[in-house]
Amino acid sequence: MNIQLTYDRRTTSTTLVGGLEIGSEHPVRIQTMANTSTNDIEGSVAQAKRCMDAGAELVRFTTQGLREVESLGQIHQRLIALSPHCPNTPLVADVHFQSDVADAAAKVVEKVRINPGNYIDPARKFKQIDYTDEEYQAELERLRNRFIQLLNICKKHKTAIRLGVNHGSLSDRIMSRYGDTPEGMVESCMEFLRVAVAEDFKDIVLSIKASNTRVMVTTVRLLVWQMQEEGMAFPLHLGVTEAGEGEDGRVKSAVGIGALLADGIGDTIRVSLSEAPEKELPVARALVDYFADKQSIRYTKDTLVRVEEKTVYYSNADTDWAMYQLHAAAECGRLLWDYHCDELVLRNDNFASDDLERLSKDILQAARVRMYKTEYISCPGCGRTLFDLEQTIAQVKAATSHLQGLKIGIMGCIVNGPGEMADADYGYVGAGRGKVSLYKGKECVLKNIPQEEAVEQLLSLIECDKQ
Repeated sequence: MNIQLTYDRRTTSTTLVGGLEIGSEHPVRIQTMANTSTNDIEGSVAQAKRCMDAGAELVRFTTQGLREVESLGQIHQRLIALSPHCPNTPLVADVHFQSDVADAAAKVVEKVRINPGNYIDPARKFKQIDYTDEEYQAELERLRNRFIQLLNICKKHKTAIRLGVNHGSLSDRIMSRYGDTPEGMVESCMEFLRVAVAEDFKDIVLSIKASNTRVMVTTVRLLVWQMQEEGMAFPLHLGVTEAGEGEDGRVKSAVGIGALLADGIGDTIRVSLSEAPEKELPVARALVDYFADKQSIRYTKDTLVRVEEKTVYYSNADTDWAMYQLHAAAECGRLLWDYHCDELVLRNDNFASDDLERLSKDILQAARVRMYKTEYISCPGCGRTLFDLEQTIAQVKAATSHLQGLKIGIMGCIVNGPGEMADADYGYVGAGRGKVSLYKGKECVLKNIPQEEAVEQLLSLIECDKQ
């Protein structure tokens, strides 16, 4: 699907999050998410401060229950007291599964993120595969009645809402009628957005994320088009979920986010890396700055982008390798898709030809054009993560990096894990403290095995299937 848009982000509405304005002609805001336990107040305050010092304009915390809401309130007060600039850095509560927790969180922070896929339903259960029109409308009415309760609380406390749709956690209702398609993801968002508009609630930011960059870009473009069709224009938060870590995570994020920023789409972004959250912010800032001034930064006499016979050619005069990686990935991903290209040639006299060739392959793989090596779909971690994420990724990579073209998901918990890694060949998912479940495709094949045995069991599972 190739959505053709005529879009000007200056026409979007402005959402107020605390004292921060998002959308319209305001700058693209950068944000991150803490990976501390929200109940670790000292650790959370310290990490939030590091993120703010690194440039975070919003900081999000996982909020599993009412205890976490209370802790988040304390974190918020501590940050306000700690430094004069902290009150201008809003906190966001990330809520899944429990609508009552969203209600409570809306009273203590500036913004609440809810997932339309699990806001009124605990999880996908597929107990009902087919819905009649009457049954479908009854579900929408149930959604409307519950969501209005949250909207009223947010109006009273001047709290913003993010409707955050994830590819891997769509509701039974949406899955039964649309499947996990771009159309289904957009409708999942629009169901809630229509209620908010009808209730005259305006402080909303939207996001639709996927670990597959092509799905993510296609779906966000479709969401923008659908809003235009219905006379809406709300700010958009961009991100490639479960992007991974290291160079691969940065390239993959730049491909997806860059394609949309190049369209002029995006009012706030997060680069989701399986690393310390403060490391995400320089990457986000670099992407925002690259697209901030198209003439003076992107297209100077030292930069050339062209497309010929299904090949993208890109060159510029960057002298910093990390910046060149981001710029090339951000610029070339959309060209590969929009011009149906399957080759990429990178040029820069400051870097070795072998490095340029490797980067071109990494961009092609991040854009899902060609697969050259093992791909790791790993979450960035949060307070729900059930193991040392960076250490586990290193262990899994050491055991499996020779498996060319295989996709392996590494997820800290089950909130989005099994769903977001749905197109992975195998998955490693935290199931409890010290316990891991292994997946083959979407099927859980080994449950609650000891973590110390999990990597070996994963490798055995893969090797057995190869025989």
